[in-house]
Amino acid sequence: MSQHDGDRRRLRGRAVLGAPLAAETGPAASTRTGPPAREEARVRPGTATEHGGAVPGPHAVCGAIVDASPHLLILDTGDAEPVRLPLAPSTSIWYGGRSGLHVLVPGREAIVRPSADGPGADRVWVDIMRVTGTILSYDGRLVEVDGGPHRGRTHVSISTGALGRVLVRHPHLEPGYLMDVICVRSPDGPRAVRPGTSQPGHRANRLTPPAAGTPPSTTVRGTATWFGDLRSPAPHPGPHPGAPGRGTSGSGWQGSSSHDAAPPGRSASGSQRQDPAPHSARPSGPDGLMAGIGGALRGAAYPAVDPEGDAGGCVDAPQGCAPLPYLSYGSELIVRNECNGRAARVPVIECGCVAARYCDRCVECGTSPRGRIVELTPACFADLGGDLDAGCFNVTLDLAATAVVRSPAVEGPP
Repeated sequence: MSQHDGDRRRLRGRAVLGAPLAAETGPAASTRTGPPAREEARVRPGTATEHGGAVPGPHAVCGAIVDASPHLLILDTGDAEPVRLPLAPSTSIWYGGRSGLHVLVPGREAIVRPSADGPGADRVWVDIMRVTGTILSYDGRLVEVDGGPHRGRTHVSISTGALGRVLVRHPHLEPGYLMDVICVRSPDGPRAVRPGTSQPGHRANRLTPPAAGTPPSTTVRGTATWFGDLRSPAPHPGPHPGAPGRGTSGSGWQGSSSHDAAPPGRSASGSQRQDPAPHSARPSGPDGLMAGIGGALRGAAYPAVDPEGDAGGCVDAPQGCAPLPYLSYGSELIVRNECNGRAARVPVIECGCVAARYCDRCVECGTSPRGRIVELTPACFADLGGDLDAGCFNVTLDLAATAVVRSPAVEGPP
């Protein structure tokens, strides 16, 4: 094992056991020696914490459109009663671009971010999807994209009107190049409407790992993106759901297999032309953090899930350009949106091996360091104030706070 891998695993051990993460990473090492206080351990999405400095924010609502009027949107979220969300003249609606009330068609999927100062809808995204991965082929109309071992292959169409915008960021629609596009769902599968990155794509095997000897830090800055769509179930991180340790996270909850939910070649929605990923799961975790499926699921794909033991990582996952420590499936990240100050505790539900290949920057509020350091599910991304059509926000991962919330010392009654 290399010295660099040893450093990354020592940080993973501290994240699981609650020891001070910063002890060997520089002069600003932590002086904390005792167990963390219970109040510190109970980090909740959108609540203030010592480490995250979170600003409370509204929680996104995902579901199928039941009805809509100029003043009200009704969504079926799978609960007993539909959710009613007031609409205002200021409500922004996206359907392949800025749109209007006419796109709120019953049966379409929507994700709504409520206004911060009331129950009304601030932003509504309708049938939005995202496809990332390596181009396998392009025939002038359809691009076949390999989304990695967890997301399978997808055929993406590019309309004549959107082709120019896509080519600005992806001038090489050729096999072996990375692709990242924001799409709208169509009966024939995802239709690309704009690129999901601000930098030109490069070959998937052109990796830029951190300089030798660069130690993983307890606070990492970079880019947060999102993955998936509003219908697909959450993928399982391990190569086999029955493998030892693959189904259960360190926090004690377990996902159930759902890879039989759709016939081969189709997602559970029946509309996306996608080869099935090896396995998928619909986890249900503590404190409601993992409640829901598809777009309503809240979780993260992390590019440095440890490939050894039962941590859940991919053996052939590349090392990204950001110096990230190893974590395991079920670890809880403290994710902070640098553009608005919102933060949330987010569990790792997938190995982000595809994200590790991207070395781009986010320019939503200044220019982030290179590297995608976390991919979020759509609801989690919207909770933190991200605009799904923009594709990214500048982010900080607080791994010292990860150690606090993962410490077994805080188990038991308050």
